[in-house]
Amino acid sequence: MEKLKALFFKVFTRETILYVLFGVLTTLVNLVAFKLFDLLLGGKLYLLSNCIAWVLAVAFSFLTNKAFVFESRDWTFHVLKKEVPAFVGARIGSFFIEEGGLWFFVAVLHFDEKVFDFYVVQLGGKIVAKLILDVIVVIVNYLLSKFWIFRKKREE
Repeated sequence: MEKLKALFFKVFTRETILYVLFGVLTTLVNLVAFKLFDLLLGGKLYLLSNCIAWVLAVAFSFLTNKAFVFESRDWTFHVLKKEVPAFVGARIGSFFIEEGGLWFFVAVLHFDEKVFDFYVVQLGGKIVAKLILDVIVVIVNYLLSKFWIFRKKREE
């Protein structure tokens, strides 16, 4: 039981809990922006809608991850010129996962023609596809942020 408890506290740290919280908020920013732009652009330019939503979500994610999750308190140009390109670069990889996955779900699997019932909520296929892809993206982004972008320097 003690080993299980130790494992629990090793996995569910302040950092991982905050990452999940802000990951959920980032996902909401992404989904709301996607839905808004998908409606404004008539539903046919869903990859452009996804791109715009991604830009807004990445900006929100950078600010919250830097300030709250990984507590990188240095906002000087010297630090930002390293963190911003690393953060955006890592997110570009996940952007291609999301963009390619969204294309696959819509163009190949025709999710845009489907409606999914979840108890009392109905969700369109594109939103369901984005939710599936967001789970994958959040995991990839956490690993890249923790071990590459905001890693704490080890004391020598």
